[in-house]
Amino acid sequence: MAHVPEAKHPHDAERLLQLVDALAGELRPGAQLRAGLDSQLDRDLGLDSLARVELLARVERTFGVQLPTEVLGDAQTPRDVLAALAKAGRAPRPVVGEGGRQAAPARVAGLPEDAPRLIEVLDWHLSRHPDRTHVTFYRTPDATETLSYAQLAEAGRSMAGALCRAGVGPGDCVALMLPSGLDFFRCFFGILMAGAVPVPMYPPARPAQLEDHLLRQAGILRNCEAQVLITFDTVRPLARMLTGLSPSLRHVLTPADLDAPPAAVAATAADDLALIQYTSGSTGDPKGVMLSHLNLLANIRAWGRAIGLGSTDVAVSWLPLYHDMGLIGAWLGSLYHGCPLVLMSPLDFLARPERWLWAIHHHRGTVTAAPNFAFELCVKRLTDAPLDGLDLSSWRLAANGAEPVSADTLARFAQVFARYGLRPEALAPVYGLAESTVGLCVPPPGRGVRVDRVAPDPMRSRGVAEPVAEGTDVLRFIACGPPLPGHQVRVVDGAGRPLPERRVGRLEFRGPSATRGYYRNPAASARLVDDGWLVTGDYAYLADGEVYITGREKDLIIRGGRNFYPYDLEQLIGELAGVRKGCVAVFGVVDAQSADERLVVVAETREADAAQRAALEQRIAGAAVAQIGVPPDVVVLAPPHSVLKTSSGKLRRAAVREAYLKGTLGASTRPTWLQLLRLQAASVRGHLRGALRWLREHVYGAWVWGLFWLLAPLAALAIFALPGLAARWRATHRLARVFQRLSGCPMAVSGLEHLPPGPVLFVANHASYADGLVLGAALPMPVAFVAKGEFRHNRVMRPLFERMGAHFVARFDSRQGVADVRAMGEIAHQSPPLLFFAEGTFGSSPGLRGFRLGAFQIATQQGLPVVPVAIAGTRKVLPAGSWRPRCAPLHVTVCPPVAPQGEGWHDMLELRDAVRRAILAHCGEPDAGGG
Repeated sequence: MAHVPEAKHPHDAERLLQLVDALAGELRPGAQLRAGLDSQLDRDLGLDSLARVELLARVERTFGVQLPTEVLGDAQTPRDVLAALAKAGRAPRPVVGEGGRQAAPARVAGLPEDAPRLIEVLDWHLSRHPDRTHVTFYRTPDATETLSYAQLAEAGRSMAGALCRAGVGPGDCVALMLPSGLDFFRCFFGILMAGAVPVPMYPPARPAQLEDHLLRQAGILRNCEAQVLITFDTVRPLARMLTGLSPSLRHVLTPADLDAPPAAVAATAADDLALIQYTSGSTGDPKGVMLSHLNLLANIRAWGRAIGLGSTDVAVSWLPLYHDMGLIGAWLGSLYHGCPLVLMSPLDFLARPERWLWAIHHHRGTVTAAPNFAFELCVKRLTDAPLDGLDLSSWRLAANGAEPVSADTLARFAQVFARYGLRPEALAPVYGLAESTVGLCVPPPGRGVRVDRVAPDPMRSRGVAEPVAEGTDVLRFIACGPPLPGHQVRVVDGAGRPLPERRVGRLEFRGPSATRGYYRNPAASARLVDDGWLVTGDYAYLADGEVYITGREKDLIIRGGRNFYPYDLEQLIGELAGVRKGCVAVFGVVDAQSADERLVVVAETREADAAQRAALEQRIAGAAVAQIGVPPDVVVLAPPHSVLKTSSGKLRRAAVREAYLKGTLGASTRPTWLQLLRLQAASVRGHLRGALRWLREHVYGAWVWGLFWLLAPLAALAIFALPGLAARWRATHRLARVFQRLSGCPMAVSGLEHLPPGPVLFVANHASYADGLVLGAALPMPVAFVAKGEFRHNRVMRPLFERMGAHFVARFDSRQGVADVRAMGEIAHQSPPLLFFAEGTFGSSPGLRGFRLGAFQIATQQGLPVVPVAIAGTRKVLPAGSWRPRCAPLHVTVCPPVAPQGEGWHDMLELRDAVRRAILAHCGEPDAGGG
């Protein structure tokens, strides 16, 4: 065991344990529990993140020290806290931000309004003020480091070069599991400059959640098929376990590994993916929101217009960068508008929330965003704290979002900090979701909080928000403002019909920020769209054009013909003696026999006495009757950590409901060593499966190439020996069928009845070098392939192609290409018919590309019908950039001929589009470009 420093005073351990016992007693009144130095803070004592924050605050006050922020996340036992006490100095350190104040930032003329991608946004700033400070990061409470636009660009190019050397190519996903810091920004832009797609992931937070955390992250890695994970030294050994749980993951790197000569910025389009933001979901069904450069910039620009964001603003944030509000709202919004970003670690805020406020003071912060719990924590911890000299008068927008907004919290926050210059109209409840990039609704700046008071009975029975005067029996909802400029919202009923104002229904939206769907999850993507509108999953009503959120659709409980949401009841039950505050989940389950919905309350408690537990159940039932008028059907008193939460502290009600139904609710938390052992075992099993898969794939590849080199000489002999083209085609056709069958790739051919007897042209899609071989096996009649002109200079392929009737055309010489098309037109009526690969080439990304016009010009000029031929599966059998064949099903569809309607330019375009539509319907790939 590692040596633990002794306490500086012999009574320190006793005093510390008294503090732990006092806090545990407040959380669990009546529980007969005493802490020891080796008691686990979470598993044995039930101290969650906020309880640990409170414990460390009391330790600092009692012992007159300031503990390192890391203690909040690293300390697992009171002995760990005692060790930190032994190292801490007795003189408290100054709080961040105290002292002088910085000058306001200089104004920047203009905005990068024409920038199509984030990379051009950075270039725009780089060309005007390369040395302007972009980010100031509090590396410690007393020390900052800065990042300029020039430094960000230089580091990004260097990291892009290293990623390219690691095999990362355009369109690949790269996972980012980094804590808040400047390395995150450098790596993010390095990924973009390599043409790849960043996938932010959150690092492990607490040892008790290690196994669940890494399994969830492995699900994300499998879904996005990331080949590279960028993480930090502390997590790197654990992250290596993910290589066995995610078959695609090949490299686990740190930012220090990404040092290489700068690479040229990869060419990507504005509509290409710039980010995949994974929402909180189950391990088995991760939902990665696909966001393009267009989506991100549309949301950033709309948000900036709505709140009047400019270069003289200063954003101050502690939000984690793996969360969309911190990543997009705080950082990328600041990047675009040229306003400095002041960033600190989330742990710094949780340990001492006053640092957030002092940073606003010191840097003259103007805009911030945070969840509701952050404002509540400031009220709880700082109401009576000495904050002399704090000046919050520069704070003009304090956005409250990402979780249900409490009117009481905002009122208390405004009251407590008014004496420090905070204007109550700066508080702004906002609404957004990852599917809308981040923001969707925001109230007018300076308007302040608007609370709508409605009668409870019409709301619960008919879903009507009838306004009433203030009283004891009212429901209160917060106005989140109108939608962002260029965006629309609507409220619909269960049948999708729009509802009038003050009627509760499903909230839907549309606009330029809307995602195209979830990455590699077509089923979830299909559920996201309703007649062109995107489903938010929230219930809401509109009043005077503003959105009022009433609750999550999945959280709605229907009991006795009345609708209600669990939030207020959970809060009320959490205040009861014996219940762990913030650890209550209320949900409904459908009774299998009666089909009625039963109300279930799960409340964490340490209470062990049977009589006390029975009394607690009665108090919970009474609270439910008082709050909603009906008692719960089931009350479950569960041990700590039964109520599951997301990384940001939100209740995972669906996961709690699932555990309740499976009977696994309250399963004991496994010790860290056992979690690591289970993860290592799972990783080893994954590596073994990967090794077997690698062996199977390479043995199969060797078998296929062996077949090819066995049959290829026979095909060449037939091509050169047989006198007629028809005989040569019959021989190669039969050999190709033998090759296809022995390779194990099943092939279906349909539509051969559409082959016309007279002169025609064939047009096929092109996804792989295997396309020609597959067509040779599928088509019973000879065709003359129109091949790229480079084959003219190939001494081996040219004579084989010519003996099979192929023709060569220039792809890059415009004059020669025109001459080749004219020559093709002269022989178009001859036999065999010409076959064109109209895309001209193929790439690694799936999708049907735009069609070249040569084949359709010949068809319209010669009056020949075109037969579309759709090839499906060859991209999987032999992907671009690889010569290792895979086993996959193949399908060739011969579509009905399409006749040209005239000889003009528009007739040619109509013919091309009709042929392309037919192939797109059968090739099994998405549309990757117009005609």
